Amino acid sequence: MGVSFDLFDTLVTADYPADPAAAVGTELAERGVSVPDDWADAYTEIHVDAPNGAEVPLPAHVSRALASRGVTVQGNTARRAVVAAFDPAVETRSGARAAIDAARDRGHAVALCSNCSVPELVGRTLVRSALSRDDFGAIVTSVGCGWRKPASEIFEQTAAQLGVSSTDLVHVGDDPRTDGGITSVGGTALLLTNGCMTAEPGATAEGTSSVSGETRVLESLAKLPDALDELGEIEPGGDRP
Repeated sequence: MGVSFDLFDTLVTADYPADPAAAVGTELAERGVSVPDDWADAYTEIHVDAPNGAEVPLPAHVSRALASRGVTVQGNTARRAVVAAFDPAVETRSGARAAIDAARDRGHAVALCSNCSVPELVGRTLVRSALSRDDFGAIVTSVGCGWRKPASEIFEQTAAQLGVSSTDLVHVGDDPRTDGGITSVGGTALLLTNGCMTAEPGATAEGTSSVSGETRVLESLAKLPDALDELGEIEPGGDRP
């Protein structure tokens, strides 16, 4: 069995900019970019015609938003501005380390599976947390693989990198709308009952329920060992208790 963890609001909390458009605009201006007067509007508009569920890297979005207002940026200016704008203080959530260790101690392959449109942010977040890249057998991000949770592709890639079937992947997260997407490929969602849960377990981004996999509520990360032990008692193809 493989176990994947969501990063933000599951294993760590991060201090995001209160106004992302303004934060990016400030960093662009500091790099000599003429920021349009209506930048706040440009930032929120759709500029990349991407397939449903695909991730659009934020630097690409920013470059297109500027171009829509006749502003051209050179080289990696947009990327550097975005990376600088999203430079958060990070706090590791209680029980995160023990939860990862519990999964590994039970012989499960462990991955990180995170939505993030900002390049380098996941890596910098791990460096600032009590966790590290070495804690995970695979790190799959939406900006890296091109698909955002709840898209089935990101979970399929996570399972493949761990060398397990997607039906044998257990994903631990906090948001039913995104992390609950694991059920679309037959996996199991363990969803934390914290303040970030804003939809019913099993609900997808479109608001419909997936029935191919299973969703369970996880009261806290401290309860993960018991949940994994319970799932491990189920024979392949057998009935779940």
